[in-house]
Formats: sequence, C-alpha cells, structure tokens
Amino acid sequence: MTDGMTEMTSLERTALYKSLGNPLRRRILEYLGRHGEANSTVLARELGESSGTTSYHLRKLAEQRLIEEIPEKSGGRERWWRVLPFSHTTPDPAAMSPEEYAAAARLAHLKIEVDTALFRRAHEEYRGPEGWAQVQRHGTWMTREELLAFLRDYHALLDRYGHLREEAPEGARPVSLRFYAVAEPESQPEPASGSGPGRDHEPGSTREPGPGRDPGLGRLPEPSPRPAPRRTGER
Repeated sequence: MTDGMTEMTSLERTALYKSLGNPLRRRILEYLGRHGEANSTVLARELGESSGTTSYHLRKLAEQRLIEEIPEKSGGRERWWRVLPFSHTTPDPAAMSPEEYAAAARLAHLKIEVDTALFRRAHEEYRGPEGWAQVQRHGTWMTREELLAFLRDYHALLDRYGHLREEAPEGARPVSLRFYAVAEPESQPEPASGSGPGRDHEPGSTREPGPGRDPGLGRLPEPSPRPAPRRTGER
C-alpha cells in the first residue's frame, strides 16, 4: 500500500494498523526487509515459531499487499516471500472511527517504544560527526506552509539518497531515520532572545550532534495517553 493509490477505507486502515501492530508480523517484516526473502520454514527457525504460525501470518501480510510471493522460487507447498515498497500517511485522528483510532493508537505506542530504543542507540553509538550514528536537534521559527514545504523537501532527500535493498551500492547499510516536528502553542508568549525550545546557547537554531551535548538524555518523555499516529515509511 503506497501513497497515491486508491484511498483506503476506514476498515482497511484499521486492518492495516492491526497488522503493523502485531509483534510477530512486525518481526517477519523486519526479517524480510533485512534478508530480502524467506519462507515459512526459515522464519519459523529464525523467529522461534512454528512453521504453521509463520505461514498464517505471511498469508495475512500478503492479503494487505505488504509482501508478495516470489513465483520463480516457490513450488508445491514451499512459498517464498519478499516485502513490497510501502508508504502510508495516517489521516487526521479526529476523522477516524473509534475502532480505527484504537488500532492506530496501539500502533503509535509500539512505534514510540521502537523509536525510543533507536534514539538511545544513536546516542550510545555516536562516534563523531563523520560516523554512522548521527544525532541532530534543531529549533527555529516557521509558518505552517514553510514546515510542510520542509517536509516535502525531506521526502525528496530520502528519494534522492535512499536505495532499495537490491539496488543499494557497495558499502551501503540499512539506516533508520526519524523525523518529527512539534510547534509550541500559539497562546504562549514570545520567548526572550536566547531562550526557548532549541535555543539552549544562542538565538537561532542549534545543532547538538552528540550524546554529551544533550542534558535531557535518560529523561525521555512518557508516551501520550492519546498519541497521534504518524507517517510510516518503515515497519
């Protein structure tokens, strides 16, 4: 399921969020994403499940077009699978049905847990501004139109520098990237020069490329009771 295809119904989105929120199905998708292909027997061995269980979940993922069978490798009862390109933008939570919202909220909480672990890893594995692990924190002033334009440029950069697994050049590695932006409430008074979000040391935007520069490390915020589901380009 990708952006630009026929708009999904609420029921279809609910089924998608439930699938992506299923721990075993996420592990299957992650394995296929890293290794390219697998069958139910391989997945059962690697994930510690029965082949009947992995076969069932593979079929469900295929029904939602998250994976597809590899016809040239499949034969008889042995079916091999690979992931399909995936991108989905979650609609405004206020427009969701209660069941859809509940499924999306559960998925959002799971993503928060995954993203928190990645955030900690980025700090722990940081080896300087030329290393594989990078940490950036910025604060600035934008209009909503500028923020949306920034997001479009971000997506364009992903398309420019990212590769499909089978097309990746030599030396490429899987890289997890996350983007979030949060605006301060309009009712807040304008902060004094040199203070406020992202302005820890001087006016303007700041960059903090290492764990030693972030005094808040280890005091991560707890997930919101009603988190807004976010755009996903990862599983």
